[in-house]
Amino acid sequence: MLIGFAILNMPQKILRVILGDQLNPQHSWFSEKNPEVLYLMMEIRQETDYVLHHAQKILAFFGAMRAFARELQEKGHRVEYLKIVDPQNRQSLPENLDHYVRAIQPEAVEYLEPDEYRLDVQLKDWAARQNFSVRCLSAEHFLTERGVLSKMFPGDKPHIMEFFYRNIRRKYACMVDAEGKPWGGRWNFDAENRQFFRGGRAVPEPWISGADLQEVWRDVEASGCRWFGEVKTRALPFPVSRKEALAMLQHFVRESLPLFGTFQDSMNAGHPLLWHSRLSFALNVKMLHPMEVVRAAVEAHIHNPAEYPLAQVEGFVRQIMGWREYMRGVYWKYMPQFAQDNYFEHRRPLPSWFWTGKTRMNCLRHCIGDSLKHAYAHHIQRLMVTGNFCLLAGVDPAEVDRWYLGIYADAVEWVQLPNTRGMSQFADGGRTATKPYVSSAAYIRKMSDYCQNCAYDPQDRLGPKACPFNSLYWNFFMQNAEKLRKNPRLSIAFRQLDQMPAALRTDLAKKAEEIFENIEHL
Repeated sequence: MLIGFAILNMPQKILRVILGDQLNPQHSWFSEKNPEVLYLMMEIRQETDYVLHHAQKILAFFGAMRAFARELQEKGHRVEYLKIVDPQNRQSLPENLDHYVRAIQPEAVEYLEPDEYRLDVQLKDWAARQNFSVRCLSAEHFLTERGVLSKMFPGDKPHIMEFFYRNIRRKYACMVDAEGKPWGGRWNFDAENRQFFRGGRAVPEPWISGADLQEVWRDVEASGCRWFGEVKTRALPFPVSRKEALAMLQHFVRESLPLFGTFQDSMNAGHPLLWHSRLSFALNVKMLHPMEVVRAAVEAHIHNPAEYPLAQVEGFVRQIMGWREYMRGVYWKYMPQFAQDNYFEHRRPLPSWFWTGKTRMNCLRHCIGDSLKHAYAHHIQRLMVTGNFCLLAGVDPAEVDRWYLGIYADAVEWVQLPNTRGMSQFADGGRTATKPYVSSAAYIRKMSDYCQNCAYDPQDRLGPKACPFNSLYWNFFMQNAEKLRKNPRLSIAFRQLDQMPAALRTDLAKKAEEIFENIEHL
């Protein structure tokens, strides 16, 4: 149980606020106990209600927050924890802060730098209204500063993720020699990490949490907040404590890292997780530091290079030191405009079956269904199946954002928005990605077994059973030729389009329109 304190009768000089994604027991705040410091944590409807969230996301966050509060209390820190059902909970961050400031009249309030723009603004606005000291401190988590991209790529200079990644590797002396050159003579082994999993190997059993979250869920239900997806009060696929996060990291290194890179882009109907780590939730709530995750992978290679080849390890390190930090840099460079960008002016509503998985398109049925079941999908399922469909179908990127932000337990806006609105939907016009990540059914057929036993034929473009991805793909380029034709990375697609007979282009456009008209019944 969480222990309450009679805060009005105890001296409080400093009130420190801990947000739900700041569960870092290694933060310097906790290096010593101070009886004059009170830590405030809160479960609030403000955070459960700003989008519709998956049940497992709510369970993972609240379970991890409660475990963290207990850990701090056990170490002698004074913690005031507001559950979502507590009568004194005002259900909003500023209103709860106002209440505790009136109650304990601290000399100062401190909070850690929020990772989401809306919370950053909310706390700055609240601080500006106070007549005492309010200090914002580093969360001591990321490998780069918020403004890293503005410094590295000033003005309108194009972003180059590979350049960014190499700089971070050198900065932290990660997999480089004394002269700063990469191990193996290459920075990137991506070309070796694009194999399709055809079976014949035992896929690792996924790690699961041992926590019992029934009490958490009773409180969630009693609070009246809305949710969707499968509920798991036991065997949650995400850790709810640092101890569990470390166990999950060890499980990944031991069981999955040896083949992570090889099959990181593959998709399999029977094994949706394959060799992926699912460490993103633990990282994003700061139970784990990115460098300890990187070091665990690199040390495995150093001690046993035969079992942990460099290509496998580099592919994983690139996700943590490269894409994760790069996405954060993009987010803070372009917010708040980023959240409004809609380069293609897409306005179509998200199909209702995105909330149920009930579609005859096998790839989408599996990717959405597994997401509803696990609150997780790996990056290719998100980018090249659900995201690919939304972009080709012209879905409003705001609706796509809300779906991704709600369905995945690891989704916090600083990483979700640049990945979804930027990379997946190309709604920023190319600031995040150098081209739209779109494909016909050919890519999905190449990298998955989803096309087997599907109601649609991946090799047909126009017939009654033609895979919708095919006509939508060519229609996308026809509709957006003015904006995309000059992109050198799309020259092959436009060359193929130009070589098509005019009648075929007309038929593809008509087929796409037929799909749009029947999108709710695919």
